[in-house]
Amino acid sequence: MAGEWVSVQLGAVTDLLTGFPFESDRYVEDVGAPRLLRGDNVAQGALRWEGTKRWPEDATGNVAAYRLREGDVVLAMDRPWIEAGLKYASVRAADLPSLLVQRVARLRGKERLDTRFLKYVIGSRSFTDYVLAVQTGTAVPHISGGQIRDFKFLLPPLPQQHAIAHILGTLDDRIELNRGMNQTLEAMARAIFKSWFVDLDPVRAKAEGRDPGLPKHLAALFPARFVDSELGDIPEGWEEKPLGHFFKVGLGGAWGEDTELVRASVAVRCLRGIDCHDLAEGRIPDVPVRWVSPKQAADRRLTDGTILIEGSGSFCGRSMIWKRAYGELLGEPIGYSNFCKRLDPFCSPTQATICWMQMREAYRDGLLQSFRTGTAFPNLDVHGILSNLIVVVPPVPLADAFGRVFGLSQRLDLMAQSRTLAALRDTLLPKLVSGELRVNDAERLVGRPV
Repeated sequence: MAGEWVSVQLGAVTDLLTGFPFESDRYVEDVGAPRLLRGDNVAQGALRWEGTKRWPEDATGNVAAYRLREGDVVLAMDRPWIEAGLKYASVRAADLPSLLVQRVARLRGKERLDTRFLKYVIGSRSFTDYVLAVQTGTAVPHISGGQIRDFKFLLPPLPQQHAIAHILGTLDDRIELNRGMNQTLEAMARAIFKSWFVDLDPVRAKAEGRDPGLPKHLAALFPARFVDSELGDIPEGWEEKPLGHFFKVGLGGAWGEDTELVRASVAVRCLRGIDCHDLAEGRIPDVPVRWVSPKQAADRRLTDGTILIEGSGSFCGRSMIWKRAYGELLGEPIGYSNFCKRLDPFCSPTQATICWMQMREAYRDGLLQSFRTGTAFPNLDVHGILSNLIVVVPPVPLADAFGRVFGLSQRLDLMAQSRTLAALRDTLLPKLVSGELRVNDAERLVGRPV
């Protein structure tokens, strides 16, 4: 089989296009307009659409060449690699319609190269090593279109490209299915949260003498009347307080020096803002390891119900709530980046979850924007949030009941399955792309014939 493979340059078998400089003053808010795919939207093997910018549909005629298609491979050209890995992705149907922005490269296979196989060439360790060797710049490392085209790799015959892409794609499809199920569970939890703690449907039903439509043991946890508060009517027995009544600011900022032990000796998985976001969204991040002293590791230890907030940058205010099970999933001990702010709970872990969900809704609604300072590099005023963000928190028994409905254990099971599948894919990828492993052998490992 190896004798049939030939060494080629990427530029000889791909159609490579770099993006267009779309003018920011023409961006629109229309959710039906094409999205602009920028470097910020390209993560490790997937696209993320937070902070989406859009272009008016009636102005796309002269930029039609920059329309993306399903299956296109995109690569960030500025900071193409970060600690989490290479910033590349394959465009899905759900990512369309979208347009390619400058400093992002789009690649499509020509006649000799299956674009699905191309995705795994770009995702290979050999391509990452190549990028790290040739990228230029220090403040903002970057790679050029010419450098991308110059990459050399072994090209198998098309039938084997199809087979390899199918094997690896099968694993990616399973991971994507798990992610979709996680999103469904998350949507269900948000719907229940909104009904119980925002719209207050069960309390309103009981106050009006109606059946709240819940099992008796759950219905009994809701009061049957409202009381006055500064926010308006709230359920009797619930607390309406600033977030600072339930949380305090924990250790944050620079790691600093440990005078008791100068030499770092503990390997800590250091959560960054993007890792926190991934966990909150049901994805398992590849968290980098940092060597620190025992005291530093102990100071940054997370407890059940701790909230981590992204404290700086474009997405400051984005947050997650820490659960003990995350540590088992990621591998302990766990710490967090200097750019994360930590809130330690005074309340129960389940009440902390309800506070966090209210914080997350405030972030999605843009209510946390007023607590940002700075423009070029925003920072979050966490103390301002604790003093001024008002939350409404139910008693512990009801919070515990919601915690059981929240379904985190099922989500964690799906995330663990995805981690196993991703590890198998990452093991097979370099062996298949290099021709070291035969397709038939890989089929048996995946467990599904091609």
